[in-house]
Amino acid sequence: MAEKAEIDSTPATAPDHVEAPHEKRKGSVFVDKSHRKESVAALTENVTGEIKNPLIGIPKHQLLQDVDEFATEYGLQDIKPYLVKGALVAQSPGHIDHITELDEDDRRVLREEVTHKWKHPKILYTTIILNSVAAAIQGWDQTGSNGANLTFSQALGIPDSAPFCTTDAECNKNQWLVGFINSCPYIAICVFAAWISDPINHFLGRRGTIFAAAIFSLLSPIGSAVSQTWGQLVACRVLLGIGMGLKEVTVPVYSAEVAPTSIRGGLVMSWQVWTAFGILLGTCANLVFVHTSDNVTWRLQLGSAFVPAIPLVLGIYFCPESPRWYMSKKKVPEAYKALLRLRNSPLQAARDLYFIQAQLVYEEALLEESGLSKTSNMFTRMVELFTIPRLRRAVQASGVVMIAQQMCGINIIAFYSSTIFKQSGANNVTALLASFGFGLVNFAFAWPAVWTIDTFGRRGLLLFTFPNMFWTLLAAGMCYYIPSSSRAHLGMVTFFIYIYDAFYSPGEGPVPFTYSAEVFPLSHREVGMSWAVATNNFWATIVSLTFPRQLNAFGVQGAFGFYAAMNIVALIMIFLFLPETKQRSLEELDYVFAVTTRRHAGYQLFEVLPWWIRRYIFMRKGKPCPELYHFEEEVWTESDNENKAISSGVDVENKEIV
Repeated sequence: MAEKAEIDSTPATAPDHVEAPHEKRKGSVFVDKSHRKESVAALTENVTGEIKNPLIGIPKHQLLQDVDEFATEYGLQDIKPYLVKGALVAQSPGHIDHITELDEDDRRVLREEVTHKWKHPKILYTTIILNSVAAAIQGWDQTGSNGANLTFSQALGIPDSAPFCTTDAECNKNQWLVGFINSCPYIAICVFAAWISDPINHFLGRRGTIFAAAIFSLLSPIGSAVSQTWGQLVACRVLLGIGMGLKEVTVPVYSAEVAPTSIRGGLVMSWQVWTAFGILLGTCANLVFVHTSDNVTWRLQLGSAFVPAIPLVLGIYFCPESPRWYMSKKKVPEAYKALLRLRNSPLQAARDLYFIQAQLVYEEALLEESGLSKTSNMFTRMVELFTIPRLRRAVQASGVVMIAQQMCGINIIAFYSSTIFKQSGANNVTALLASFGFGLVNFAFAWPAVWTIDTFGRRGLLLFTFPNMFWTLLAAGMCYYIPSSSRAHLGMVTFFIYIYDAFYSPGEGPVPFTYSAEVFPLSHREVGMSWAVATNNFWATIVSLTFPRQLNAFGVQGAFGFYAAMNIVALIMIFLFLPETKQRSLEELDYVFAVTTRRHAGYQLFEVLPWWIRRYIFMRKGKPCPELYHFEEEVWTESDNENKAISSGVDVENKEIV
């Protein structure tokens, strides 16, 4: 403790904000043409799978000169010793024992990032907890409408099932209306909310955007509870969608930007864990209010979702703003102050500060070299998502994983489980109890992913769970052929839905938002996440809008069979087009997504798939699975002059590759 106190007692506070010049530092090593020429090609078409640290290969004296200019430009002279150490560590993270500027206390702190990877300041976990509250709101909002589906249509004069509607035509029309009311939040997200989140994040920051979203999430459920017509309910659910959309875009990005690389996946996927917890709380609320009168039950079920918004409104501004957002606004001293709160030592804060700055300057230089616009205009950034190869591949990958979440069929159950169980012969109370069980399984089985997402990886979890979701959903549908008079009918349907849910929760549940939050570079992170969220909610809209009619036209067997088949289609898309991102820094992912789609798909199809067949079908043990991605080999070299010591970036055959 004395050693830690000694670290904290050294000058670690950043000066007040210094307005930065708009021009890049002329001496920056990242804008040197000889250094960046090869890097432009590497970030455009990386056919080797090499993952490169942009600082590798820079001579020490040039690196320290850049640190000095960086500190001078932003008024950071008081923390320059930390910046020097941080830059050297960022350049050679695997060689901290060779960096003479570090003392034993510094090395101990850096080693603990591996040996005690969950040891972090309380404010980091407080921030993640509040982000988790935002996720719980999403889940509660979803299940409030799930329970309300049993009674609100009759109360608002749009009955969608016999004997409450008198003709088939009336039932059909009202089924579309009920589907539309349920889908309104998702329509609002994909058409409007996901896109306004980019400029709102630009001006208000991550905390301000989440605060605005929490206000919508606080007031909209209350409005839904007092609605007198289905039109008023539609309006309230559109406003609810705006709050949901702002949170969906911002919260995973915020979590990714404040989290250390080694546990980023585990922290960011808390979005899905606590969305599942919100679903569980929503099913509990549905049960609590089930015995009130039909005209009151649905109002309380929809209105109760305002409760978790209260701590989010009150607490979000006690959290630090995203350091990466501060850096994008050139508020470097504020970014350092935020990092000091989020990291264990000033050295780690200075290292992350310099590395983020290096990547920002690097990206800007590469954009300029490529002849692309550096404007902050949202529409320009949107166009660049589809014109810059690295961004286009991130768009493709995030789109695949987001669409797959709707293709797997989870939301037909999340949105309509009470209706499905009622069609299995359950009464309202039994249907809500079965839905509560669904929420409980969803929450309980989401927890393993906190530890496995950074071990088995995002891709590994998906490839394991999708085949299992296929057969369990198909089995649940086939159980409807059991005579409804049999006690096994409802029991077997419920059993296979729960097994399906157990496979969904640690895989396709947490991965989409974790993955999409990390695959875009800082310059395009908000608009990229907006695209991913809009994609997800567009297909959620289709699912929510069409399922009541699909259920009527196909029957439960046909509807479940359709979505079971979609799981196989999604599995193929993930296998071919989804790169792995586990334990890569947000900056290193530039090189992952520089690998061409053809190279990645060819590697999976012609190298991984034959190896898997030999290993697990024919049970032939041999060579390990070939790797596509590998880090550039760091080799520490010392010249006669200590100031020339660098991490050279030489590969194992001593071939210079930087």
